[in-house]
Amino acid sequence: MSWSATIGPDRDYFMAMMHRSGPEAAGLNLPAYSPEQQRALTGNQITIGRRRHSTGDVPDIDLSVPPEDPGVSHQHAVLVQQPDGSWAVVDQNSTNGTTVNGSEEPIQPFVPIPLQDGDRVHVGAWTTITIRRG
Repeated sequence: MSWSATIGPDRDYFMAMMHRSGPEAAGLNLPAYSPEQQRALTGNQITIGRRRHSTGDVPDIDLSVPPEDPGVSHQHAVLVQQPDGSWAVVDQNSTNGTTVNGSEEPIQPFVPIPLQDGDRVHVGAWTTITIRRG
């Protein structure tokens, strides 16, 4: 069974983040145009984050490509394949946390959260990664 991820800006999530954030978020704007990325989930894990220019480390899902999401940590989260072939998300103790399906409470760092078909993983200021099966 194959799984894929759709990565793109999410206006509803952005508005909720702005509502919860302090004044430092006031300068952020949702990108006017950002094509969704599609990515097959293959291998045992998929890293989510931003390219680290000093070391050249590039995550599998690189959110430093324009429009760069300023709320994403270099090593933000990983998608980890489970023994049954499904996927879980693990926050890597990121600065701004990771939420799932619009929850206000970030998931606990280093604790795998199982994902179902259609689940949405929210990272940074506006990025949502939708997990699809098949």
